[in-house]
Amino acid sequence: MTRVLHVKASPAARSHSAAAAAAFLDALQQRRPDVRVDTIDVWTAELPAFDAAMIEAKFAVLRKQDASEEQRRRWQEAVAVARRFNDADLYVFSLPMWNYGVPYRLKHFIDVVTLPGENWTWSRERGYQPLLRDKRAVLVCSSAGQYAEEPARDFQRPYMRRWLEFIGVEVIEEIVVAPTLTDPERLAGIKAGADEAARRFARDLPEACAHA
Repeated sequence: MTRVLHVKASPAARSHSAAAAAAFLDALQQRRPDVRVDTIDVWTAELPAFDAAMIEAKFAVLRKQDASEEQRRRWQEAVAVARRFNDADLYVFSLPMWNYGVPYRLKHFIDVVTLPGENWTWSRERGYQPLLRDKRAVLVCSSAGQYAEEPARDFQRPYMRRWLEFIGVEVIEEIVVAPTLTDPERLAGIKAGADEAARRFARDLPEACAHA
């Protein structure tokens, strides 16, 4: 069974990125009936706060100090979310660009799931090393503007790629819905193109990725 995790990062009811991601997942499930999709909507998910108390709990537990029961409980809340994330074989992220970057709730989710000992590690000899193996990701991104020719203004896709690389996940495809700030007729064509690209990619997805 292939486990797919869809991380939905747009709060909009008519999200352009979520619609294209749905087209991809629908085509993938038609091709592979054994695919099971788990969805985390970062706007409704109960994510633990990554505040001062959580940071203190992190170091108390990881440095094997005298962590209190409350600190251990707090840290396990983050670990549980991270392990749900780590369990997937294929990741599908649907996200809009906000102020040239990613929505703050997605950043919150990333900070919660990116944990030492769970999906990355560090040593004096080797520095930072990823712990995830044989994981793939599809980025479904929307933006009001078109930044293909202005990469210096795009902190959405490069950020996602760098984070995923850090924990050991290979980005195998980007599906872009942009620009969305345009006239209705052009937008309809852009959305139709993204939908077709999503379905085509799902149909053409290599078996190694489908089985991830």
